[in-house]
Amino acid sequence: MERTRLYIFLFVCFFSLFKSQGQNSEQKVPISVVLEDISKSHNITFNYESSLLEDITVLPVTKDLSLSAKIKNLQDQTNLVFDKVSTLVYTISKAIKLCGFIKDSESQKPMADVTITSKSTYAITDKNGYFEIELKSQNELLTIRHLGFKTVERQVKYFNLKDCATITMRIQEEIIAPVVVETYLVKGIDKRQDWTTSIDYERFSLLPGLIESDVLQTIQALPSILSVDETVSNINIRGGSNDQNLMLWDGIKMYQTGHFFGLISSFNPLMTQTAHVINNGSDASLTDGVSGTIHMLTDKQVDSKFNGIVGINFLNAELFSNIPIGRKSSLQIATRKSLDNFFRTPTYEAYFDRVTQDTEAEINTTNVTNSKQDFNFYDASLRWLYQPTDKDFIRLNFILINNDLGFNETATINGASRTRRSNISQSSLGVGFNYKRKWSTNFSSTINAYNNEYKLDALNADVLSNQLQLQENIVSETSAQLNNLYVKNLWSFNLGYQFTETEVINLNDIDLPRFVRRDEEILLEHGAFGQAWYKNRNEDFAFRVGVRTNYLTKFNKLIVEPRLSVRKSIGEHIEIEAQGEYKHQSTSQIVNFQNDFLGIEKRRWQLTDNDSIPILQSKQASLGILFKKSGWLVDVKGYYKTVEGITTQSQSFTTKYEFAKEKGSYDAYGLEFLCRKTFGNFNSWLSYSYLNNTYTFEALEDIEFPSNFDITHSFTLGTTFSNKSLNISAGVNYRTGNPTSIPLSGNEIVDNDVNFDIANNERLLDYLRIDASAIYKFKINNSFRSEIGASIWNISNRENFINDYYRINETNTVNKFSRFSLGLTTNAVIRVYF
Repeated sequence: MERTRLYIFLFVCFFSLFKSQGQNSEQKVPISVVLEDISKSHNITFNYESSLLEDITVLPVTKDLSLSAKIKNLQDQTNLVFDKVSTLVYTISKAIKLCGFIKDSESQKPMADVTITSKSTYAITDKNGYFEIELKSQNELLTIRHLGFKTVERQVKYFNLKDCATITMRIQEEIIAPVVVETYLVKGIDKRQDWTTSIDYERFSLLPGLIESDVLQTIQALPSILSVDETVSNINIRGGSNDQNLMLWDGIKMYQTGHFFGLISSFNPLMTQTAHVINNGSDASLTDGVSGTIHMLTDKQVDSKFNGIVGINFLNAELFSNIPIGRKSSLQIATRKSLDNFFRTPTYEAYFDRVTQDTEAEINTTNVTNSKQDFNFYDASLRWLYQPTDKDFIRLNFILINNDLGFNETATINGASRTRRSNISQSSLGVGFNYKRKWSTNFSSTINAYNNEYKLDALNADVLSNQLQLQENIVSETSAQLNNLYVKNLWSFNLGYQFTETEVINLNDIDLPRFVRRDEEILLEHGAFGQAWYKNRNEDFAFRVGVRTNYLTKFNKLIVEPRLSVRKSIGEHIEIEAQGEYKHQSTSQIVNFQNDFLGIEKRRWQLTDNDSIPILQSKQASLGILFKKSGWLVDVKGYYKTVEGITTQSQSFTTKYEFAKEKGSYDAYGLEFLCRKTFGNFNSWLSYSYLNNTYTFEALEDIEFPSNFDITHSFTLGTTFSNKSLNISAGVNYRTGNPTSIPLSGNEIVDNDVNFDIANNERLLDYLRIDASAIYKFKINNSFRSEIGASIWNISNRENFINDYYRINETNTVNKFSRFSLGLTTNAVIRVYF
């Protein structure tokens, strides 16, 4: 019985469905009939190809509907496209389906998040580079775009409409993009056609002793770039002092470069994408930096995928995140924080001891003890990218850097214990804005503006005399630059203007006895520049010539600076390069007393007064030859540089002339040699630098003598193994010792002062350091990957001398004191990418 009822139910349902379909089929009519009724009712005309509507039937539309509702009904039934030409005319066409795969023309890898847009619709490629889009007409213009690649604009009819074909996109090359020498030292370090050495940290492998992409440590692997005191805040390029380097972070001039008061870079390696190092022949748009320029850059492309990095090493924890904001904008945030507030590792202790070595923070005067020594650092950087159109690009940058050190001083006075706290803080806050407009395929303009404030302050508490001394050094700088670029065939031309306002404040405030001195200086500078760059079609000859004119309003002074760079290829394997430049700068760092700012960061920025602190002006020329073949690279370069306007206070004297205040100059000439061999996954290199650097101070007893930065011979030997998952590197650094002065034998003291022999006629012991590091990369799952690494700095634990100084003791004899570099120091890191 139950089965009979089921059969009856199924039969009724089937009959009803069949009847309904039959009725619907009977109600359908040719679409041409419906269109004719609509034309009469609304007094309009439909234009279409006669064959387009053959065999198309539709259900009649309700007569009381509006015109737009009737057309919408027909579109839903037929998938035809009705396009309104005017109030009286509509065209009818068949929708076109286009599909395809988009790949990078060079790597042939699928490109995700590529946008394909037409007048009425859009699509986005998936992770396989695949897309589908429905279009109205073969005459529609389709636009395919992705940041960093050339935009494709083409009518639909010129695509393959039958199959899902592959479409390739070419990388949008900038004028500075071509590389002359790839893997100049290790993978990721290249020589570019714009005469710079470029470090790309996306491709960077590893250097000995490093597990971080520390820009200011990395560049010291290049010939003629080193630090005589082993700090990143005191980098010496071709014999120049640290304040003679122009440090730029995304176009913002930076006056603070180090954490741990100079031991590690203050620029977050997770944010910094590339770095360009310029020794000579600077672009005419650049000012300052009479010894060299280090320009650090973040990523230039909007990233439409959310991703991040979390890491921790023995010094700090770090975080990076990329946050897409729609398809045209993205926000990147990076931050680091030291571990001192949580726990101290042996690495942290080694760095802390190195920073406070032989300073008031480590050893105080008799009857005074130090306690609660706290040190921490942090940095935060932000970059917002926005590309509203193919012709406009906006970048906004923010950077915050901070170092804090404090300790308690305790003494027993009149039977009572008294405690006062001393501290030192160093911080920077910078904001930058960059806007680029591409007016045409040949002409573009860029506006770059920034404001940066650097502050160094220290509170020195003398617990015995109950005295407080406050010291401050503040630099506030605002700058705006307009740079126009015109490219035509083999030529490119730059024309621009820059305005800079720099304010420097120095404060000394003592409470007992009351003493206050505050010096404030402001300098306005205008700069105009022009430049031409030519490359022939074979790209075996190129030259760039430019001139920059600077006007300093305060001194009514005009400074003209020509720049020149030339490159010529001889055959396939040899290149000759010549460069020259004039440069100037208006700020320098000076040391008044070695115990300023607790003796930890005693250098303070000072603005030129065009008298006792002159304007620094340099002239430089270099000539080099490069050979490359079969994995071999040999690069030899000679140079000559002269810099006028230096002062004894800016040259870090710790022995003779420590308290002198005279102005002078230095002349440096030298030779740079690099030999690199690539074989398989190995890169090995040997670099050598020779330098002769001589001071001239007319007002001193010793008029000419070796510079404090005269490192006559410097060698680096290293090798790196690199594949997809493992990087291993080891190397040796050797250099002759720093010049130093010693007391005159047999007559060490005169008038209660140390009596020195001829200035810098002795040298410290030679410097030798052996380093090694390794990083292993592995995949956790499809969403996460990780890397772990370890490094050993100064494997032999050699005691390298940094400098000497002398003091007269209570017995009226001279004591010698020495400062040393880091001993054996280990570090380890773990990072997770998501």
